Amino acid sequence: MDSNSNSNSDFPNHNQDPITTVVKQNGFFHPKLSSEPARSPSRAAEMASPANTDPKVVTGTAGYVLEDVPHLTDYFPNLPTYTNPLQDNPAYSVVKQYFVHFDDSVPQKVVVHKDGARGVHFRRAGPRQKVYFEADEVQAAIVTCGGLCPGLNTVIRELVCGLNHMYGVKKVLGINGGYRGFYARNTITLTPKSVNDIHKRGGTVLGTSRGGHDTKKIVDSIQDRGINQVYIIGGDGTQKGASVIFEEVRRRGLKVSVVGIPKTIDNDIPVIDKSFGFDTAVEEAQRAINAAHVEAESVENGIGVVKLMGRNSGFIAMYATLASRDVDCCLIPESPFYLEGPGGLFEYIEKRLKENGHMVIVIAEGAGQELVSESVQSMSTQDASGNKLLQDVGLCISQKIRDHFAEQKTLPITLKYIDPTYMIRAVPSNASDNVYCTLLAQSAVHGAMAGYTGYTSGLVNGRQTYIPFYRITERQNHVVITDRMWARLLSSTNQPSFLDVKGAHEETKEEETLHQVPDEHCSKETSANKDISSRIHAAAC
Repeated sequence: MDSNSNSNSDFPNHNQDPITTVVKQNGFFHPKLSSEPARSPSRAAEMASPANTDPKVVTGTAGYVLEDVPHLTDYFPNLPTYTNPLQDNPAYSVVKQYFVHFDDSVPQKVVVHKDGARGVHFRRAGPRQKVYFEADEVQAAIVTCGGLCPGLNTVIRELVCGLNHMYGVKKVLGINGGYRGFYARNTITLTPKSVNDIHKRGGTVLGTSRGGHDTKKIVDSIQDRGINQVYIIGGDGTQKGASVIFEEVRRRGLKVSVVGIPKTIDNDIPVIDKSFGFDTAVEEAQRAINAAHVEAESVENGIGVVKLMGRNSGFIAMYATLASRDVDCCLIPESPFYLEGPGGLFEYIEKRLKENGHMVIVIAEGAGQELVSESVQSMSTQDASGNKLLQDVGLCISQKIRDHFAEQKTLPITLKYIDPTYMIRAVPSNASDNVYCTLLAQSAVHGAMAGYTGYTSGLVNGRQTYIPFYRITERQNHVVITDRMWARLLSSTNQPSFLDVKGAHEETKEEETLHQVPDEHCSKETSANKDISSRIHAAAC
């Protein structure tokens, strides 16, 4: 491939600081102040590196906002570029306009109004005409962190094969054992042959762990090993760690692309349409729900309770319930519920048993923790990732249901409790997730080779995009119980909304007041609600 010293046509020209030059040393590009005595590369890089870490935002007409991701040329203006080898790849010879245009972006929201602003966009993923790494120069590293999830091995496989088959990269290392593996364990050499069949089994061939994030040691390892592309697969906590690694890499002035691939079986990463492994989890959850349904309908007053994953977000429980159609009640962390009294869970169970003779309850692991934590002293205990250790709410609620009906002596019940949690997350990914993992991995590779860094590869409105780390780590994604999807679930199960007693009385009182007030007051309330909604929307943007 021919080197081209001109600026890449895909990127605007950057003005170089007249006193700063960029020198290549041990595979890295280090800023060096030519007007001062020579320093160690790290110290010179620290002085020359920009201290500003503000988001990279581009604005356009009609309210267009592009939340862009960092690029190596932001810090090293005169990096050489190379012709993308894909243009000579016979596999892509039939593709028209295969290379993504610089101005291509994807809107965060596709529902717009005629006179509304165009809104927030993200840079579209895909190959560029010019790349910033030669194949022989690349030393890539892949690491998996956090809990298991279907599709991890598929992502690893496609990263290795994508780097090799599309760009000719031969040197790919697997970091064994999560973040601490950078400095505490051996690496694994990954080749297309060694990863050929790993997508057929669950888990991760690289091993994983929680915690162990020592930024200095990790970046020291990256620098010492000559790694210049780092692919980090993990959930929101892992992506926060990736963001910190990116900032330290940039501070040291290293030509290293740091790329995140979002992984969480709970689907609680914001912005993206969904995380990989989620479809497989919902599909596998059907097996447990079906078993609970069979057990429940086979006996008189049978109750099947299924606990599914969902520490803070109830997406698996919600989608599995909608897909199953055998569930009578779905309990998630976002929608509080109570047990006793009018409108409570016990009353609803009795009602459903009298109507149908059996029922199935699905509960997310993070739901109803306040109902079981009163007598438990370990609720403040955290795991290595800083997550609060949860009690087995499914087991606790099951026992409370048994105790209630034993005391009432109104209905003799038979209850079966099923917890398929670790069975679900340990299976290989299904066809849908395998395709999605391939797209995520290839998009991540295209971005790193094109010089982008400090981003997460993700699907937004059906398009692959590059999302800055700060958008991925700013919050968690939750089920919105005032949204249509939750309303669809309530309509499907016919369960109550489980407002607490006080809330139910206040809701009734407000409704009665609204029926008695004049129409102009209702108009004022509507106007106020619109104002609140607009402020929430503005804050979200």
